[in-house]
Amino acid sequence: MKHHGHGELKSRPTKRVVAVLILTASYMIAEAVGGYFSNSLSLMADAGHMLADVAALLVSLGAFWIAARPPNTKATFGYHRAEVIGALFNGLVLLIVSFFIIKEAITRFFKPEGIQTDIMMLIAVGGLFINLLSLKILHQDKSRNINVRGAWLHVMSDTLGSVGVVVSGLLIYLFDWTMADPIVSIVIASLISYSAVHLIFDTLKVLMEHAPSHIDINDVSEEILSIPLVLKIHDLHIWSITAGKDALSVHVVAEEGADFNQLLHDIQHVLTINFGIEHATVQIENKCPSRQKY
Repeated sequence: MKHHGHGELKSRPTKRVVAVLILTASYMIAEAVGGYFSNSLSLMADAGHMLADVAALLVSLGAFWIAARPPNTKATFGYHRAEVIGALFNGLVLLIVSFFIIKEAITRFFKPEGIQTDIMMLIAVGGLFINLLSLKILHQDKSRNINVRGAWLHVMSDTLGSVGVVVSGLLIYLFDWTMADPIVSIVIASLISYSAVHLIFDTLKVLMEHAPSHIDINDVSEEILSIPLVLKIHDLHIWSITAGKDALSVHVVAEEGADFNQLLHDIQHVLTINFGIEHATVQIENKCPSRQKY
């Protein structure tokens, strides 16, 4: 006998992502123009990163649209993994952007160039404001949706970039230290790379169907075994379909005379309340074949 529990996914934050896309695309043009006229690499790097953000946000919106499609006979789980693939793409784009920023910064170590700090500072402060507003818009969804998390990381790295541009502008203005521009660019790129690597690893764990990091499989096993009339379990598997949508399958050996319907209800209740697992397939048996526990 099997039981499936289905939890509704939280509504996808499409409108908020669109709002951030409009803000980012608009200010990207201002940063590119300001970076050109001020000759600031860090400002141009930030504009380039904003261009990557625009592409990433478009990918996120496309992933939301695909993921919203209902399950069918070919994709029985639906298309939720589109969000994970979108997040993976965003992580790879972040790494590529970081590489080119560092490459250009190294070139400027050997060929320093003059910078118009007044234009640089004005544009950087405006960019910082736009990025902070975008972070606020996406903040409530970043922990619930891996696709939004990818977009949020893009905006966060942009925010760090804006802070870096302001800092390098001050150093150049006060001390005429032009090396601050490429140094800050490398620091920004390093921070971007760090976030990107973590995002890529998280998406790969989902695609490889690892157990979610927030769920301990031993704890799940112990909780099921603690339910009255459960003798043993085997073939316990836990994985994520996408962030916020975990799934489980398990075979449960019950005592003779157990009410299967009540036992299924008790197991599902434990999985939902204690671990947030709402999609579970439970097979109840009277005899346990000689297999490993999980």
